[in-house]
Amino acid sequence: LFLNDGYVELEVSRVEATEVHCKVIVGGRLRSRKGLNLPGIDLGISAFTDHDRECLKFAMENGVDAVSQSFVKSPRDVKALQGALADLGAGNLGIIVKIETKKGFRNLPEILLVAMRHFPVGVMIARGDLAVEAGWERLAELQEEILWLCEAAHIPVIWATQMLEGLAKRGAPSRAEITDAAASSRAECAMLNKGPNIVETVHFLSGILSRMDTHLVKRKAMLRRLAVSDLK
Repeated sequence: LFLNDGYVELEVSRVEATEVHCKVIVGGRLRSRKGLNLPGIDLGISAFTDHDRECLKFAMENGVDAVSQSFVKSPRDVKALQGALADLGAGNLGIIVKIETKKGFRNLPEILLVAMRHFPVGVMIARGDLAVEAGWERLAELQEEILWLCEAAHIPVIWATQMLEGLAKRGAPSRAEITDAAASSRAECAMLNKGPNIVETVHFLSGILSRMDTHLVKRKAMLRRLAVSDLK
């Protein structure tokens, strides 16, 4: 079992009626409301539940523009959400489909075909869960293919999870985070998480993306004049 985007790893030692006993393999600080991943295991749980239906009613009452659907694994999950929105008279509410499992990635073409029946619609690459579920070494490949598929379908993409987290939380980004932020220019949206330096982080990311936009259109290089001689 993996907790908190894979930072905490547990090994199951025994299972009882309502309890799972585990040995900590990789430990770390664990706060409340952190995710749990069981890679390679299909729990048979629908991505749309009765609790989600109640949340939709609350969303409707408070005038939201869009709702996101987590752990989408099949077109059936999206159809269930679309049906619930239609029942509530909210067929024009935007849907963000979060891709965060191997099954969701494998079924992405079919998921997009169903999602495109309802506009506006977007896709979030939920990279924290996706890396744990598919394996860290596969993340770069999977997020690239998701970008390609969504571009072909003319569906906007949100590049999410741990964007400039070092800057937002601790006041200084890593070199890898800078490169990651630049790569997010190929998506339509980059999502930041909360942190005490979030305002500074928004300005920092805006500067990176505004410069990268002159170099790329999605994944196509613009071949503009290089700025090497202009760098002071």
